[in-house]
Amino acid sequence: MAVKETLETLKEKMNSNPEGIQGLNTTYQFDLTGTDEGIYQIKFEDGQVEYVLGETYEPKCTLALSDANFLKLVAGKLNPTMAFMGGKLKIKGEMGLALKLQNVLKNYQ
Repeated sequence: MAVKETLETLKEKMNSNPEGIQGLNTTYQFDLTGTDEGIYQIKFEDGQVEYVLGETYEPKCTLALSDANFLKLVAGKLNPTMAFMGGKLKIKGEMGLALKLQNVLKNYQ
C-alpha cells in the first residue's frame, strides 16, 4: 500500500473513532524518501485529523525516513526508538511529540 492510501485510511480510522487523539493539537511532518518521496503533514486539531501534501502548516515535529519505514511505522512493525538509534529515522522539533505519535498510532493499528 502506498503512503497516500495509508494516510487516507489512518485519517478515516482516527476521525471515525477520535478517542485516541483527544487533546492532541499539533502538526507532524514526514519528510519521506523512496518511491513515494515527498513531504506529508498530519494535522491533529479538536479531535479531527487531516493530512496534506507539502508544507502547509508549521510542524511541531518533523520525522525524516524512507517511505518503506514510514509504512512499517504506521503498521506497528518499526520500533521508532531503534530506528532513531540506528539512523533510519531523524527527528526535528519536539521529541516528546514523536513519542506521543507512537502511542497514537498504536491505538489505530
